[in-house]
Amino acid sequence: MAGQKSAANTQVGDHPFLRAVAALSTVAGWCSAAMIVTAVAITCQMIFVRFVLNGSTVWQTEMVVYLVIGATLVGLAYVQRLRGHVNVDLIPLAMPAKARRAMAVLTLSLSIAIIAVMLWYGFDYWHFAWERGWKSDTVWGVRLWIPYLALPVGFGLLMLQLIADLVGVLTGAETPFGLENN
Repeated sequence: MAGQKSAANTQVGDHPFLRAVAALSTVAGWCSAAMIVTAVAITCQMIFVRFVLNGSTVWQTEMVVYLVIGATLVGLAYVQRLRGHVNVDLIPLAMPAKARRAMAVLTLSLSIAIIAVMLWYGFDYWHFAWERGWKSDTVWGVRLWIPYLALPVGFGLLMLQLIADLVGVLTGAETPFGLENN
């Protein structure tokens, strides 16, 4: 994409909120990567147990599913920080700087509103599972509030990163859509 910046080059300046959110998103990205690596290791162990030792697997499949879903949700903020989500910049490229800034403020505000709704319902679902003591219907019987915690954590981190992006655009610390002014 034209003018796109990496996370290392994104200007957060001396703004403490932007720096804190950037650090938090980076930690979330590392946690997400660790979950993926753990899921791959468990998958390898599961293959060894099933096909070499001819044994049964009790918890491995369920754990891998929870880890991959958790990695996806927790990693959302890091991907947003890198601007790694699908981005079509044809319209912003054709706009003058002021209109581009207004469009960035509008899209970020709408994104924050949508993610706030998802955070609300994600938290409600997690809390319901925790309060009721839900367990999975498998032999392992994992307490479901543990994997469901990825919902409010992931959406909360994403919303925080989107708010930081909005603050960055409003304060001029970041350019709208990562594009330089013409």
